[in-house]
Amino acid sequence: METRLERKKMIGGRMSNESFITLFMIGVLVVLFGVSCAIVPRFYLPQNMINLLTNNWYIIMLGIGVTFLLITGNFDMSVGGVIAMTGVLSVWFCQDATASQNALAVGLGLPYGVAIALALLCAMGIGAINAFFIARLKVPSIIITLGTMMIARGVAQIVAQGAQRNTSLPDVFGVLGGLTIPGMSIKLSVLVMAILVVAAFVFEKKTVAGRRTYLIGANSVAARLSGVNVRRHLTSLFIISSLLAGITGILLSSEFKAGGSSRAMGYEFDALVISLLGGVSIAGGFGSVLGMFVGAVILSVVTSAATGLLLSPDWQFTIKGVVTFIAILAQRFALDKRKG
Repeated sequence: METRLERKKMIGGRMSNESFITLFMIGVLVVLFGVSCAIVPRFYLPQNMINLLTNNWYIIMLGIGVTFLLITGNFDMSVGGVIAMTGVLSVWFCQDATASQNALAVGLGLPYGVAIALALLCAMGIGAINAFFIARLKVPSIIITLGTMMIARGVAQIVAQGAQRNTSLPDVFGVLGGLTIPGMSIKLSVLVMAILVVAAFVFEKKTVAGRRTYLIGANSVAARLSGVNVRRHLTSLFIISSLLAGITGILLSSEFKAGGSSRAMGYEFDALVISLLGGVSIAGGFGSVLGMFVGAVILSVVTSAATGLLLSPDWQFTIKGVVTFIAILAQRFALDKRKG
């Protein structure tokens, strides 16, 4: 949460550090996009620009929950495992119970709506476990969420037997993932992402709960002494983060009409990267959803440019790491120069 000094500066016409970093990263994005247009053929085409905003919808959805938890000074590294678990469970719950081809084709035969609801409850259960150990027992979040990531992925591995479930599914299973906005090629999942980003922005800027999130990150003891129920607030944020991961898992499994135990490998790190690229402080108390979104577009530009240059996946991974490292150092340098 902004200090009194920062508020006075804003009143005096100077923007807050949070807004400064967001604008700074928008400038970085513009530079990277310009360089990419110069070195990658046809990078500037309208369809490619649309793809930059829509291809990483699942990382952005994860980034919402991860961003708010980072602002409170906590990590959530379980989201990738929750995606895999939710996707596999949603398939298993609604697979035909009478199929006899093989074990991976037999499920519980539940209606699709019930299957989704139960899978999302399981996802929220992972969030509740995280919250119990972190908010109540004060175990470091990085340790607990890495553990629950492995538990969730382990459940996916057991149910899918280390492979994937993709047969004996009702026709309705692929509807959500295949829906597009009428007259456009943009999928429903992208629209869901956009709505959630707007809702998160409103929550962050316009609600008391949003301000409490920053207060907890700045000083959890002061927040508690000010009357904030820190445990309950953190519990809500962890459950919401897992719910967002669960929704992502449902949409991905519907899009591919399959639940894979290896799906979303590394997504938790990508969600963390876009949050840090957007200026979210790893120490808590600083950052924004808008900044996270800008960070996601930066990562998308770098990935798309590397693909356009026909670089191998190894080089793409290395370039993403270098760009992330330089961008975060540039943020710190810009903030230090501004304070100086």
